[in-house]
Amino acid sequence: MNTKFTISYDGTLYQGSQIQPNGKSVENKLQEAFLSLNIKTKIILSGRTDKNVHATGQVFNCILPSYWEDLKRLKDILNRHLPLSIRVNKISFVSDEFHSRFHAKKRVYRYLITPKPLTAFNSKYILHVPNIDEQKIKEAIKLYIGVHDFEYFHKKGSDKEKFIKEIFDTCFYKYKDIYVFKFIANSYLRSQIRLMVGFLIKINEGKLTKEDLLLQLNKQKHIYKTPASPYGLYLAKVFY
Repeated sequence: MNTKFTISYDGTLYQGSQIQPNGKSVENKLQEAFLSLNIKTKIILSGRTDKNVHATGQVFNCILPSYWEDLKRLKDILNRHLPLSIRVNKISFVSDEFHSRFHAKKRVYRYLITPKPLTAFNSKYILHVPNIDEQKIKEAIKLYIGVHDFEYFHKKGSDKEKFIKEIFDTCFYKYKDIYVFKFIANSYLRSQIRLMVGFLIKINEGKLTKEDLLLQLNKQKHIYKTPASPYGLYLAKVFY
């Protein structure tokens, strides 16, 4: 039975989402939990998240043995076998054709920043930015919307990919003492969002401008090359 799982995880404890030879990935831990229930299956993630990147709505699908019909019980048992840093949020049966990666229509990422000093309890989950000019970021983030060649917004040395991507929507908003960058697209290049956020933070600080951002988006000048910290980044939701 083809089954869809929605999970959340603390990325700071793993070398990313995809399976690793050293066993220190989210997928490795999921496989260990399945094997403890004598389930041998292939996990298909909706997409990769890098080392230290979190998720509140990562999705994967896999084939379950036919005798696992009680999904609530399966969810409870898996959560008992998984480390607390990985939680199964929802499980549902899907069609045999469903593919969590290829059938995804939109992927939503959020990046969190705060002007408040970090504490021992949130330093790996949010980025400290002392002074935040909300209006300046709101204007600049909209420049990413549309179809662009993001070659200058991806990690060098990563796999060769198609650099043309469409950003469906972006926004920047405040929730209590947290500011949120939100991006919606079908897919992203490696480190693309962190580079996009990093550029916006430099604009916020007055070290770069919207005109600089347009120069880099149009590949006229490669100005900014340092991704923002992975700690503030979350894969929030996948739409099908």
